[in-house]
Amino acid sequence: MLLDEMFSPAIAADLAARGIDCRAVVTDPVLRALSDLEIFQAALAEGRVLVTNNVPDFESLRRAHEAAGNDVPGLIYTSDLTFPRTKAYVSRLGAALAAAAAGPETARCGGVLWLRPPA
Repeated sequence: MLLDEMFSPAIAADLAARGIDCRAVVTDPVLRALSDLEIFQAALAEGRVLVTNNVPDFESLRRAHEAAGNDVPGLIYTSDLTFPRTKAYVSRLGAALAAAAAGPETARCGGVLWLRPPA
């Protein structure tokens, strides 16, 4: 997974502790300097599912790339309404992402998944 810039690196650390390969944009100075398009392309080049709260911009990129016949990375969309940024935010989001990574509805290979809290 590749966590977009709005996510705490603590979430990537939580996922790594669960055995999930995850990078956070905010911990990499090169990635932090990139545009949304370049982050999108980096996720694709690295074979990572991109996790973002920036649905409008990344959905536009996904649709444009698909319309042009280009590959797209898997995308997991989140929302502050579904995952409010409270004290439990990091653990709740980490658990939901871990469940998504292990579940049958993953967003691999250009798919899209709207993340929900685990049951």
